[in-house]
Amino acid sequence: MTEYQYILIERDERVGIVTLNRPKELNALNFQLVNELADALEEFDRDEAIRCIVITGSGEKAFAAGADIKEMSDKSPIDMMLSSFDGWQRIKRVHTPLIAAVGGYALGGGCELAMLCDMIIASENARFGQPEILIGVIPGAGGTQRLARTLGKYRAMEMVLTGAQIPAQELADLGLVNRIVPKGEHLKAALELAKKVAQQAPVAARLAKESVLSAFETPLEDGLEIERKNFFLLFATEDMREGMHAFIDKRQAEFKGR
Repeated sequence: MTEYQYILIERDERVGIVTLNRPKELNALNFQLVNELADALEEFDRDEAIRCIVITGSGEKAFAAGADIKEMSDKSPIDMMLSSFDGWQRIKRVHTPLIAAVGGYALGGGCELAMLCDMIIASENARFGQPEILIGVIPGAGGTQRLARTLGKYRAMEMVLTGAQIPAQELADLGLVNRIVPKGEHLKAALELAKKVAQQAPVAARLAKESVLSAFETPLEDGLEIERKNFFLLFATEDMREGMHAFIDKRQAEFKGR
């Protein structure tokens, strides 16, 4: 695979792992890192052997402590429009299920990146927040929208308008985090979850992801229509036949991704 400056990539069986690798900067998301991340995720997405992807941060202090403020401080509106924000849309378009393994700070862009994933596993020391208001801006990569859709208007307003850092356990209680694990165990737990996802029929997993996401992005009737069409479409796959016959025969299914 491609070599990158600010991320590390590896495989664990059918799971791809991407590690944000700027530990001295608490894995701050500069423009190049975001584009490298999008490149790596797209490469894994094209690989039929990879059925789930985990994103984590290097070091013990942070998943990603926000955007690189030094890089942005002198930018103009046009500079920002032409910068790495296309990378966020590219990440959103990845079909393979994504899991964020969060330890330490997930602030600003780090919180937005975690929320862009499909599931979040967090260490007990993880803290989430959108502190952009403290430097005179607002979240720009989905923070206001995804927080409001998950936590509701009032908690989202509090986070966005105060810049408060919220412990992972509190957000787990509110539905933003899947589960909390002991400090330092987030990657191990995320890989365990990823391997469970990777055991499933790959086409079904991708269409299941699309269907769930449609609940956040479309009116109910449109989402139900997407779900129905995806359900019907899976009856054209070999994996559907294999899964149902394996169930009838009381054996383990062997999914091929076809």
